[in-house]
Amino acid sequence: MTKVTRFSTALRPHVTTKIEQLGYADIVVGIPAYFSGVSIVHVIKTVVKGIELYYPHLRAVIMVSDGGSTDDTRDLARTVDPKSYNIESIVTIYRGLPGKGSGLRAVFEVAVFLKARAVAVFDSDLLSITPEWLRNFLEPVFQGYDYVAPYYNRYKLDGTITNTIAYNLTRALYGRRIRQPIGGDFGISPALVKHYLSQDVWATDIAKFGIDIWMTTSAIVGGFRICQARLGAKLHDHKDPSTDLGPMLRQVVGTTFQLMDQYHDHWMKIRGSADIPTLGEFTGQKAEEFDINQANLIEYFKVGFNNFGGMWANIIEERDLEIIRELARTDKNESFLMPIESWVRIVYRYANAFHRTPRQRFKVLDTLTPLYCGRVGSLINELRDKTPEEAEAHFEQNALVFETMKDYLIGLWVGKE
Repeated sequence: MTKVTRFSTALRPHVTTKIEQLGYADIVVGIPAYFSGVSIVHVIKTVVKGIELYYPHLRAVIMVSDGGSTDDTRDLARTVDPKSYNIESIVTIYRGLPGKGSGLRAVFEVAVFLKARAVAVFDSDLLSITPEWLRNFLEPVFQGYDYVAPYYNRYKLDGTITNTIAYNLTRALYGRRIRQPIGGDFGISPALVKHYLSQDVWATDIAKFGIDIWMTTSAIVGGFRICQARLGAKLHDHKDPSTDLGPMLRQVVGTTFQLMDQYHDHWMKIRGSADIPTLGEFTGQKAEEFDINQANLIEYFKVGFNNFGGMWANIIEERDLEIIRELARTDKNESFLMPIESWVRIVYRYANAFHRTPRQRFKVLDTLTPLYCGRVGSLINELRDKTPEEAEAHFEQNALVFETMKDYLIGLWVGKE
């Protein structure tokens, strides 16, 4: 077994020395990075412009927290000189397990030391960030909110993990309609930053991945004030779910299921859901349309049926397994439709299987990926002729089904189903 080194801090000595010299900051902006040479300069320059436009009277620190990139990410980041008395920049490799979570831990530690009044975090591959994004995240924090989630204007086939699982489970389990719980960009209060750092997760998988859904869930369960900020479109390196979203699915869903174990006393009491305040105006570019390879998704689903059919039979209800069998025999992709009720039962039964097989949980979870591909293949057909507004209404209706079927999940969890 590989020994995990537990660092008491994610900060390297030169960073500690610099923040001791700085003493304080009103704003800390964190940019966790890894192989971000193509986009890092644009992100930093945009953040600098946002500070100069909206907070020229406040002292700010921009921190690029890098995971050991071997491209030019850090060198390029250091070429951006804010040329402002009130803006400082730190570019460093963090200490700890490799992953975005460790990168954010370093940012949070800097924010606590400098007694920052507000923290914003941005992904390093953003192409559509505007100066207004900084304002839209920070202003709610200055007004008393603890957690500002992003509310993007997305193309209907973008964010498939969010639209098939993450939003639905966050809403059904915890009763809050946070539309983008794994968005990647956030505003955070000092109180919540301290709460995050106090959690004993930094030598676990949270430090490697799943940090976004962990931050969202922790803010909800901790009783912090939450809102979401309109940001416009999020344009970054597009990921086709038919080719490369399997690892991300495993990370997001695995973390979500682990948190269900941790917080079951909380979510089992909740019924229904409530909106959260949505602030600001959409800024930046419009969402771009793109194609998803539906044939690849459906083929991956069919291969999964051949490989994992026996395991699926141990997890999925017979009525839904029969639907899966029929879909595996479907020749016409345009008629491939997975009922939302079947998908909800499948997700809930996987959550329960994950809960009941702690030693095999990630092996079990890996067999969900082909089913997810099938659900996305179905979604392409369901949304084919829908406008953006109609597509959003469709997602809301799907989320409501997760909500109304929550008693099914609870029955499984307590052993009644």
